[in-house]
Amino acid sequence: MQEKFKDKKIILGSASPRRKELLAGLDIQFTVEAFPGGSEEFDPSLPYEEIPRAIAIAKSKGFHRNLAEDEILITADTVVVCDSEIMGKPHSKEEAAEMLSRLSGKVHQVITGVCIRSLEKECSFFAISEVSFDQLSAEEIEYYVEKYSPLDKAGSYAVQGLASLMIEGINGCYFNVVGFPVHKFASMLSQIGIDPYKITKLN
Repeated sequence: MQEKFKDKKIILGSASPRRKELLAGLDIQFTVEAFPGGSEEFDPSLPYEEIPRAIAIAKSKGFHRNLAEDEILITADTVVVCDSEIMGKPHSKEEAAEMLSRLSGKVHQVITGVCIRSLEKECSFFAISEVSFDQLSAEEIEYYVEKYSPLDKAGSYAVQGLASLMIEGINGCYFNVVGFPVHKFASMLSQIGIDPYKITKLN
């Protein structure tokens, strides 16, 4: 299986520069094919930890073309959960400020779902990290929103950069908060018979 997988072409179906950077950090050779397909709607009756996994699967199924026999597609989705409520990407600076106000002084969860699919196999999983936020002033929130305009980020913040000053601690995988749980991803590859060390650029 490992030797067969070595000849596969890996596709990251995401426009996220953070996911691209994290996957590249594993020294895996891959290409990026961002695409508009794949519904991000979800069944509200799902447990919230299952929602990003369901969205990642929907993104995979909505890929803009059929996969070839030698291709493997990776899709992912990240959500922020605060007080048992899903917080997606804000639609305005006002909504971003409101989200940050709700996160202020609380512990919230960041959940990333990942789907790995080829013509032969499909597997999916989710990872959860808990993030503790410091108490934020209105001025700090306004400065962050104006300076970084985090409209493309779930929960209205990126753990990198200035937001690191807001975070008291993280329980779980830091990279999951960034947007891609690299350790669990590698572990899942191993569980389905793929050695991540066999698909690096060095091979």
